[in-house]
This record gives sequence, C-alpha cells and structure tokens, in this order.
Amino acid sequence: MPMKRLIILLGVALPVLFCSCSDEKDILPEQREKLVSYLEKTHSPALIPEASVDEDGQLPFYTTAGSTVYRYIVNYYRPNRESYPEVTASSKVTITFRAYVFSYSNITDSTFPFYSNDPLLQAAYEDMGLTPGAWSFEPRTIDMRGDILKGLWHALLGCREGDDVESYMTYNEAFGDKYFTTIPRESPVAWYFRVESVE
Repeated sequence: MPMKRLIILLGVALPVLFCSCSDEKDILPEQREKLVSYLEKTHSPALIPEASVDEDGQLPFYTTAGSTVYRYIVNYYRPNRESYPEVTASSKVTITFRAYVFSYSNITDSTFPFYSNDPLLQAAYEDMGLTPGAWSFEPRTIDMRGDILKGLWHALLGCREGDDVESYMTYNEAFGDKYFTTIPRESPVAWYFRVESVE
C-alpha cells in the first residue's frame, strides 16, 4: 500500500477510534449526573446520598454500588429489618421484578416495563400479544454466583429479605452499547424488585 494512502486512511480511522472512546467518556458522566439529579430533585420522595443520613434520622436515601448503580430501599426503616437474611455474593435470591428503560422521570402505573415477572402485569402482557405461558410470572430465583446482569448483582448485594427496592443504572451496568431486543443502545435502566427470600 502506498505510504500516501496509508497516511490518509490513518487520518480518517484514528479520529473515529478516538471518537468512540470519547463518546463513552461523555455518556457515562452525563448519565450519572442525570440519575443523581433525578434521585435528589425529581424522585418522590426526594432522596439524599447515604453519606448525608443522620444517625437519628429516618430520611429516605440512596446508595451507590459498582461503578454506577443507585439503589433506594423503599422500606429500609421497617422494624427488625436487620434480623432478616442478607444477600451476599454467594446467596440464592428470589425476586419479583419490573425492568424499565429509564428516561429520568418518575415511573408510574402507566409506565410499562420491558420485562417483568410480576403476576399483576400478566394480563396486560397477554393483552399486548404475549403468548400465554411464553414466560413465567412466578418469582425468579437468582444465584449470585451465576450469570447475572452486573447492575442487578450490585443492586441486590446487601439487600435483605422483604426489601422493596428501586435501582437505577447507567448503560455500562445494564445492557451496554449494543441494542438488546427492544432496548436502545446505551440506555440507562431501572429495576424495581421485591426480595421474596434469601438462601
């Protein structure tokens, strides 16, 4: 290949390569900022970071896990929570869940999840054309040592049996930079789940 053509190709290819890396660096901080802004300003109730919680207070707060998984345990302050089994890296956890592509706005009853095993939604999915029995609406048992979505693993770790949890994650903790079924590439996602049991 003539040197002139190689230099032209490199001149075109290198900016494209660096552009990809630059996109990731731009997308993650932006998604983090939007998630924190949502949790602290738009979420109902407004949340504070865990580090800002007083010892005596019972303010709703979020924690951060992994590189960018934000978790709010709705019923954190319930009596005797600490006496229930805790999810560890070697647990088997049974959950009922709803998973959403997240658009930095409140998830309401009219927000439809892209995937769920919540029996309350079974009829709605079937009305939309899901073949009855196509997937289970029974609680799902997850082995924390198995193949599990990275962000969901971080969201589950440290939860306790009976916890009702909202977790929000940047695309790199969810489905990455490729399209995944109906989920657009680089989408932040939210998983709402109840920890039914921990073994």
